[in-house]
Amino acid sequence: MAQCVQFVEEFVQDSFVPMVAVLCSEEAERATRKNNLNFTELLRPFCRLTSEGHIRDPNNQLQVVKNLRICVNNVMTNPNTASAALSPAQRRLLNEVVLSCQPQEGAVTNVITAGDYNLNFNATTPWFKAYRENFLQTMPASDHEFLNHYLACLLVVSSTEAVPVEQFLKLSQEQHRIQHSGEYTNPKWFIPNTLKYYVLLHDMSEGDEQRADVLYEDMKQRYGAQGCYLLKINSRASSTAEDEQIPDPWSQYLHRNNLQNQVSTVASSTCAEVDSLQSTEKDGVSNSLESHPLQLDEGSGMGALHTLSAANTDVKKGARDPESTAGGAGSHGVCLTLNDHDHIRQFIQEFTFRGLLPHIEKNIRQLNDQLVSRKGLSRSLFTATKKWFGGGKGPEKSVHEPKSTCGLLYPPEAPELQIRKMADLCFLVQHYELAYSCYHTAKKDFLSDQAMLYAAGALEMAAVSAFLHAGAARSYPAHYMDTAIQTYRDVCKNMVLAERCTLLSAEILKSQGKYSEAATLLIKMTSEDSDLRSALLLEQAAHCFINMRNPMVRKFAFHMILAGHRFSKAGQRRHALRCYCQAMQVYKERGWALAEDHINFTIGRQSFTLRQPENAVLAFKQILTNDSRQMATQQAAFLREYLYVYKSVMGEKEASLPMLPLPCIHSSATRVYFGHERRLAEGEKQAATHVSLDQDYDQDLAAMWCHLEEQLVASANRGTVPVNFQQTQCCLNSQTDNLRHPLAVVEEPMIVELTFRNPLKVSLALSNLSLLWRFTPDAASPSKEKMPEEFMGETITNEETLALGRSSLKCYRLYMLLFSQARLRLLPHRTGQLNIVGVVYNLAEASSGETTANLMVVRGKQDLMIQGPRLNQTKEDKMLVRHGPDRRLDPIITPNMPLMEVFFLHFPTALLCGEIRKAYVEFCNVSSVALSGLRVASTHPDFFTFGSQATTPVTPLSPTSAKNCSAYKTLATVNQPGSVAFEVLVSAEDFSQLSTVVEIPIEGNVLEPGESTQLPLWLRGPDQEGVHEINFLFYYESVEKGTKISHRVLRHTVFICASRSLSVQASASRSSVPPHHCQDDKGCSGTLVVIDVENINTSESGVREFHIVQVSSSSQHWQLHKCINPARDKDCKLTSRERAKLCFRAKRCKPHQGTNPHWHIMSFFPLFTFLCPTLTSSPLLVQIVSSSTPCGDFFFHCCRTTESQRADVESSRTSSSSKSQDPSEDKASDLNNIVKKCNELDLNIIVIWKAFVVEDNKQLILEGQLHVALQTIGKEATSLTPKEAQEMVLLKFKSEQPPPVVVPSAELSQLIKTNLHYPETYTHPFVQNSLCLVPVTLTLSNCSPAHVDIIVDLRHKSTSPESLEVHNSFNWVGQTQYKLQLRPEEVLCLTLQACFIQAGVYNLNTPRVFAKPAEQGTMCETSQQTSSPALIIINNA
Repeated sequence: MAQCVQFVEEFVQDSFVPMVAVLCSEEAERATRKNNLNFTELLRPFCRLTSEGHIRDPNNQLQVVKNLRICVNNVMTNPNTASAALSPAQRRLLNEVVLSCQPQEGAVTNVITAGDYNLNFNATTPWFKAYRENFLQTMPASDHEFLNHYLACLLVVSSTEAVPVEQFLKLSQEQHRIQHSGEYTNPKWFIPNTLKYYVLLHDMSEGDEQRADVLYEDMKQRYGAQGCYLLKINSRASSTAEDEQIPDPWSQYLHRNNLQNQVSTVASSTCAEVDSLQSTEKDGVSNSLESHPLQLDEGSGMGALHTLSAANTDVKKGARDPESTAGGAGSHGVCLTLNDHDHIRQFIQEFTFRGLLPHIEKNIRQLNDQLVSRKGLSRSLFTATKKWFGGGKGPEKSVHEPKSTCGLLYPPEAPELQIRKMADLCFLVQHYELAYSCYHTAKKDFLSDQAMLYAAGALEMAAVSAFLHAGAARSYPAHYMDTAIQTYRDVCKNMVLAERCTLLSAEILKSQGKYSEAATLLIKMTSEDSDLRSALLLEQAAHCFINMRNPMVRKFAFHMILAGHRFSKAGQRRHALRCYCQAMQVYKERGWALAEDHINFTIGRQSFTLRQPENAVLAFKQILTNDSRQMATQQAAFLREYLYVYKSVMGEKEASLPMLPLPCIHSSATRVYFGHERRLAEGEKQAATHVSLDQDYDQDLAAMWCHLEEQLVASANRGTVPVNFQQTQCCLNSQTDNLRHPLAVVEEPMIVELTFRNPLKVSLALSNLSLLWRFTPDAASPSKEKMPEEFMGETITNEETLALGRSSLKCYRLYMLLFSQARLRLLPHRTGQLNIVGVVYNLAEASSGETTANLMVVRGKQDLMIQGPRLNQTKEDKMLVRHGPDRRLDPIITPNMPLMEVFFLHFPTALLCGEIRKAYVEFCNVSSVALSGLRVASTHPDFFTFGSQATTPVTPLSPTSAKNCSAYKTLATVNQPGSVAFEVLVSAEDFSQLSTVVEIPIEGNVLEPGESTQLPLWLRGPDQEGVHEINFLFYYESVEKGTKISHRVLRHTVFICASRSLSVQASASRSSVPPHHCQDDKGCSGTLVVIDVENINTSESGVREFHIVQVSSSSQHWQLHKCINPARDKDCKLTSRERAKLCFRAKRCKPHQGTNPHWHIMSFFPLFTFLCPTLTSSPLLVQIVSSSTPCGDFFFHCCRTTESQRADVESSRTSSSSKSQDPSEDKASDLNNIVKKCNELDLNIIVIWKAFVVEDNKQLILEGQLHVALQTIGKEATSLTPKEAQEMVLLKFKSEQPPPVVVPSAELSQLIKTNLHYPETYTHPFVQNSLCLVPVTLTLSNCSPAHVDIIVDLRHKSTSPESLEVHNSFNWVGQTQYKLQLRPEEVLCLTLQACFIQAGVYNLNTPRVFAKPAEQGTMCETSQQTSSPALIIINNA
């Protein structure tokens, strides 16, 4: 706040001091001019008394006068009279006083914390103090008060005069003429008999001291000892002035004195300059700085600032430097010694104590006597003061509104003026008690006479007297001051007196802690007639708000803005800038967007006008970078102003490019792409998709690609992934791992994608965008930053050699409030370390109505500073906020590497489920380095195959294959009866891969630079319908080892739409034919395989019908032996929703055929016939060689996937069983294994089909194959992929004991296979022999690989419904129970006899057969009885 260096009491006292006039002779002035001072300037530093004075009041009471100061001025006979406003010269003087007093750098500041605000502002306001002192000193004297009237006059004559007494007489007469002739209204004199004090000035360096003493003695005789004084000065010669350093007490006073003296000379030129500045500003600057402080300029442009830049705000040095007129620095008082200083100080004290105070005391007594005699008052007015200060009835609390104006004037002899004159004399000598009494009495008289100007003056001084009177029982009557101010301002229209009253009252209120009342008083005094006064008072009001007990921060800031606005209108630009900067502390980043924009805009303009372009750029930058809520037109004006200021700054600094605030660059969203952009399709060729900047980053996809790459790297490194393995990242963004330096390749481009955001509602035009980079060649020192301006042509040259090539965007339009991306390209030409540090560009406003040449265009840069991810590994990282590095913009340039491009031909986008399609893939080496180790991994390895070199057909092997362009290897055979399968022995190693990685068979395993090769690729539609995303990752290496990049990869993603085709369901069951009846099976019965095929295609893809071409099987232990389908001679054709059933007999392989686990028996059953007259007249069967590519490849891929799934299940079961410790559980698992092996089938079915499709009125033939894996007898298998059902698992809080393993009886019933062999019809003569014995053979076959204990019980009576329908009155004769043990796969025949007593139909299926594994002694035996009846017909002969 504007804290006074003085105490408030001292300030008020110094505002009203006794006035003393000075008249000097020419010789006296010449003697003082040796010190570069006139006589009044010589006395001014010593005008404050250091000792106490005393007077006696009319009541003869002694009053002490402390710290009294007198004011000594030369007599100026100006014709000007007192007016209600300051003269232009006085205004210019005050304006220059404030302009010359600026805050010093490093000055003491106050730091106030209010809530979450931390404010820093000036502790003192010396410019306000200087304004206030000069305002009070330059106030014109008024007739309604006598405080500014002269009480005495010093007549100064030099001792070198021939007759000094005559000079004293001339000066005395001159003073009398000035006072009493009536020619001059100024100066004004206090009383008619003005005190004349005669001073004889003796120059010690020239005059005779004895003569001076004689003259002084004569003066004492003539004027009295108390009316004259001998002052001796200049005790030191000017030649010795430089040898001795004497203090200079005149400097602080001469500055103000010179300003006052320069009103008519130097100040006139200075103020003319200030006036021109104001007029220039008012003409050139928009009304935003004059109309209202919160009104922004909507139409201002760069011309406004151009006009501002022409204004000169620096005042001439002569107006600011007081020493330019008073001499050089330290030249005051050069002829004075310290003794001379004491002489002057003693002279002032003698004059005051012996001349002035007695004179004032005498006049107080005279006035008191006159008033008592004229008005008939009491003996002394002093006795009346008890009524006001002694606790009696208090004064009026308020004064009513006056009824008339201040036009009433009193004659000089009026009693009311005499009371006022006596009050002023008492006030000047610090007799505040008597002064208050007189003021109060005069106030009542003035109010009764409606003399409002006089009444306001009496009220003002009464309030001041009450405040200064230390022993008063009454508090400060602030309402007196309020009434006085209101009367001065509204009634008398005298703003000068109102301002003085406001300044005094505000200081008094602030000293009492009444900051709110003081602020209100100051704000009320602001008006349009004086911008300077309003600015200073508003600033003081703001400081009042911030110094309250509860600081009002926002009011402080608001009034600071108002003060800055008024300072700007007054031409005080530095003070205006300071106020706005202090207010910004409150509004900055607080959500006051519009106010913040206004403040920054004004700071920018003022800074630019004050030749502070850096601050102006910073302020305008804040406007543009914040999310402004201004209208588009206003933002456009802001932008134009900023561009103009920025360009003017760049005109001074051509060396470096500063930072631009627009547009906003989201550095974290920067993406870097390494490599060539994807080549578009060329004709029928479809290029690999690879990685593109147009693709969005997906974390799951990135993990999938990383997994595929790990598989490829492990395959290339003998099954292990190296420790230093790094995933290949072609596109880096904020979600990728950027902790390591990325690797780029020489002569391969890098594309940097920058994300810009335009926060304005105005479109921006960017042009000539280029990257700013730093390159360090291998084995070289770091180079400096390279900017595109330094280079010519397309390439950017390094200091030593060609390092990088670049491409720049010539024109780029960024629309309002939008995000936009720009891609810049760099091409490295040599190895080293590259650091991309920023971007340079031209910025302009994108205006559709102006051409590019007319736009204000500036060039600058922005740094690319990317903050890495926050670290969260250690405890320190979690406690602190630490960020790791992000090196996506710091690639290492490595030597040449091979670069491969992949193209696909005839690659489909839609397939039927299981459809086989042949395509081609082309590999091209477009680099200068040979590549090798070509591999591919896929998320769907069973979707494609490159074929096996041992089984891939090079050319079609049959006319059918050539004619139909079949993807299969086919043979035409003659149709033979019996439908016996074609058999072939196949090695699975020729098809299956050890992992999901496929090595691509290229010649020599090396692809030389510039070479290309084309390979066939067979595709098979997925088994599940829908859209499938299939990803390929191609891997290749350089033939040169030891490079920084060990390998490279190429990605490709395709989407295949799979439609329904056929549904194949197969089941196997044991044949009931006795083993000895089966001619083809030596000692072992067969198994029936039933295949159910349904056309589930909905004809959406134009499929007309399906033909089952062939059914093949593959297994190590089983094979399809014979087709027993009743309609085997007809083609199997299926239209929509038709079904067909195919039946086959399967048999076990011979022992010598299944010894090698890698060999499979494949059986072919061709079902499709066609006629070929050129070969034979019989129909031919189309046999597809299932053991060759692609049929065998896809089949074995499918088998490998199924086996891996079963292996996972088995491993999980094994791990869970290994944890069990109970012996009973081990036995249960052994039994399960026995039962499982008993029911194992392990037979894989391949159904090959043809589909006839009509497309564009043309018939196409599609081929495909479906796979069914029969694993267990009695369980149905299907070719459809079941959808996984999500089952809800209940949350369990307590572990439960595993339930006991119970082997299902249905599985144990398959251990033994039973057959009854008997004659279907038997004739017996019951008349001759009543008992009929029929031989029955019971065949027992052990189907398990373990020993089985069997019990055959013939005593069982059947109770099944089927048995009750026939006669059951027969018995088994002979041995009725057998206990046997069968070896693994042993067949045993028992001969039984059934006894019948009458003819009829009987069910022989009554024996009970119990079986259990031999080692399971405690297990319950399970019945092996067959459910089907065995009927025999007994006839009577």
